[in-house]
Formats: sequence, structure tokens, C-alpha cells
Amino acid sequence: MAASSGVPASSAQGSSPTSSNVDVQHFQYSMILDHLIGDRKPIKDLNPAVMAGLPVPYKSDEQKMIERAMESCTFKAVLACVGGFVLGGAFGVFTAGIDTNVGFDPKDPMRTPTAREVLKDMGQRGMSYAKNFAIVGAMFSCTECVIESYRGQSDWKNAVYSGCVTGGVIGFRAGLKAGVLGCGGFAAFSAAIEYYLR
Repeated sequence: MAASSGVPASSAQGSSPTSSNVDVQHFQYSMILDHLIGDRKPIKDLNPAVMAGLPVPYKSDEQKMIERAMESCTFKAVLACVGGFVLGGAFGVFTAGIDTNVGFDPKDPMRTPTAREVLKDMGQRGMSYAKNFAIVGAMFSCTECVIESYRGQSDWKNAVYSGCVTGGVIGFRAGLKAGVLGCGGFAAFSAAIEYYLR
């Protein structure tokens, strides 16, 4: 049977180990490629401390307590309140500075206001703007933090919900229609800001 096939038995037996070795090597090479560049490639943790080769310093209890305090809703609300107060005061003083009616007396329109009257009017307007900005900032930041804690997600929806709540509460002082318009306006403004920032 071996002679009729035209292939010596020794050559047929000698070719099978070589072909099997080639298949095994090809199979192992494919497995290596899958683990290096294929879908089976393991995802590594891109921790900056690990990538840089530096150990992460141990955090003390005081540092952890400070981090928890800075991430709390109370701290965020106070920070937004202070920032809104400063920004509102600066904006009020700026608008009073470019307003030609600052210090104007309707009883005596021909009288030129003094510098003291102008500064007093600028201070009153700045304080009014500062209070309003501080209230809006504190309300927005606090409601956003509460909504984010409740939802467990940090995305653009938190700002939209918070803007709606803040605008609605402020607008409801003037009626239901004003509250609905305030909710929609603040929500749209918050969505636009989040879209621009993200």
C-alpha cells in the first residue's frame, strides 16, 4: 500500500511531526497576538502614581476629614455663596459706574450729584446685586449637590434639575407663571453652560 501511493513510508512519517510543530507554533503565536493587541488584551489601571512609579502617600485622618468637608454640600453652598457675593458686588458697582442716573435726584434734576452721593448709590447697588447673586449661587450649588448625591451620577442633568428648582423657587415669589418661566429659563441656561463646558 505504501509503494502504490508513490510516497515512501519514511517520508510520510517524517512530515507529520514537522507539520504539527508548525500548527502548534502558529496557534501559540495567534494566542499571544490576541493577548497583546486583540480583544483579550487586559485593561490596565492608568493610575498616575503607578505609571510614574511613585508610591501614593498615606493620607492621615485629618486629611480625610478635610476632604470629606470640602466635598460636602454645605461647603459647596458656602463657597458658591461667597463667590456669588463677590461677583455680584463687582457687577453691581460696574453697572452703577456706567449708569448716568447714579445719584440723580428727581426733585432737582438740574443739580449735579456729589461724589459722596454717587459712591453711596454705587455701594447700595453693589450690595443689592451681591445679595441676589449670593442667594442664587447658594441655592443652585446646594440643590445640585443634593440632586447629585440622590442620583449617584455626575452629569449635565444635575445642573438642569438644579437650575429648574432654583429658578422656580425664585420665580414663585411673583406667581405661578413667573415660577414656571423661571424654572424653564434657569434650566435652559444651565444646560447651555454645561454643554459649553463639557
